[in-house]
Amino acid sequence: MHLTELPYRTLAIVRGTNRDAALRTVLVLAEEGITAAEVSLTTPDALWVIEQARRELGPHATLGAGTVLTGEDAARAADAGASFLVTPGLGDDLRRTTSELPLLIGALTPSEVIAAKENGALAVKLFPASLGGPGYLKALRDPFPGVPFVPVGGVDAALALTYLAAGAVAVGVGSPLVGDAASGGDLNALRARAAGWRTALTEEIAA
Repeated sequence: MHLTELPYRTLAIVRGTNRDAALRTVLVLAEEGITAAEVSLTTPDALWVIEQARRELGPHATLGAGTVLTGEDAARAADAGASFLVTPGLGDDLRRTTSELPLLIGALTPSEVIAAKENGALAVKLFPASLGGPGYLKALRDPFPGVPFVPVGGVDAALALTYLAAGAVAVGVGSPLVGDAASGGDLNALRARAAGWRTALTEEIAA
């Protein structure tokens, strides 16, 4: 999984209240070119969503599980077809996990960044990024210039551009892109948001 090669440098975060709507959301985003997605395990029947999406999108799709809290979560997500795991933080149970899937480990403080890297993080999920904003990411990159950061939390298109300019390898985006689609919201509105996101991020990447 190459974070710098994600389409539009974007990881979509799909979290909702309806499993069928969540599945449709993943598939519509893929149709619209936002092909990297994590399905939060807080979504009802999230593992089923991952299984069905994997079946529809094929073995090479960038499809992961989010809100992974335990080693058991990690194992079940891998069995469902997840190709990467995203955590909001790093507890002792996750430290002991033997999962071989790439990990995006949540961290906020410098000590948490060090712990994430010591535990094999492919990248550090800067969470909640909204607490410090792009300026905090820039400050973290001074002592950690080689750490790939993926800001998550309150990232809209304008902030995504600022985070990328500050050195993020990608951004994780939930409601500003997904809206209420994963809870049964309008899929045409989702397509419109995806089109706007593509336009904004394409201009930045081409600059």
